[in-house]
Amino acid sequence: MSYINALPKIDLHCHLDGSLSREFIEKCLNKSVDPNELTAPYDCQSLAEYLTKFDLPVSALQTKGNLKNAVIDVIRQAKSENITYLEIRFAPTLSINNELSYNDIYEAVIEGTKEGFKAYGVYSNIIICAMRHHSEADNLNMLRAGREYLGDGICALDLAGDEAGFPNENFAYLFEEAVRLDMPFTIHSGECGRSKNIKIAVEAGARRIGHGICLTEDNDLMKLCKEKSIGFELCPTSNYQTKAVKPGMNYPLRTFIDYGIKATVNTDNRTVSNTTMSREYELVTDQLNIAKEELILIYENSIELSFANDDIKNKLYKTVSDYAK
Repeated sequence: MSYINALPKIDLHCHLDGSLSREFIEKCLNKSVDPNELTAPYDCQSLAEYLTKFDLPVSALQTKGNLKNAVIDVIRQAKSENITYLEIRFAPTLSINNELSYNDIYEAVIEGTKEGFKAYGVYSNIIICAMRHHSEADNLNMLRAGREYLGDGICALDLAGDEAGFPNENFAYLFEEAVRLDMPFTIHSGECGRSKNIKIAVEAGARRIGHGICLTEDNDLMKLCKEKSIGFELCPTSNYQTKAVKPGMNYPLRTFIDYGIKATVNTDNRTVSNTTMSREYELVTDQLNIAKEELILIYENSIELSFANDDIKNKLYKTVSDYAK
């Protein structure tokens, strides 16, 4: 499907550590890396197993230079497949060390977005991730430090990690602080078969849900999400790998679109899932009965749901308008 290459694309759910090219990691670590150390098998058995593939790339994100260049590496990849805007998320606390403060880390990744735009013309923003296994103090310190850069390269907060082991009700303190600070947020929820996590996220004030696969199990919750225009960041390849979508289970994208839920399609982890936005588009058109016109709808959903400013959103709308002519 050659038209997929020409389609403008937006990736709202792209993890920095899970999307680094092997060449970049080898350069940072000054050693050869077996691709199997970075890529999860398609028959991965769980999210927990999937997450084991992040240790090596995180070890490459321990200097300001590497953090900046990591962002540029992902933007470079995005440019190659006509991505016009992406939101890159990462966990700053995983890069804290004796040489790096939160300010150092934030300034490095923001510089990466700026240099990436100059080099490749791709708009991008950074989402900062609290981690479920981190302490309350670490998560709050990370959030408060990041809030100072909101609108200057950082666009939102996320909560990521082992959802089954650390459910959303454990993080009321984080959501309440984000609301107090007027920090927009998305939350990984419903990736592990528990729709209650989606409900907690929506009630806490999340504008978007990362994955949200099990939403279709709760009709009342679907109605609530539609009424509130909650966005869903679907990542098909990853969702199959982590068994968020179990054998025999229908993938929810078709249901979401038909019901009027604002769904988007994203990569999650380009390297760990061995995917690209083009491959995700091919998957949903080949296997999920998504038409070309609906890919454009998904793009427009992504603009609306993005944490970008109005100026960037207007430019993205113009891009899709020009394409459709």
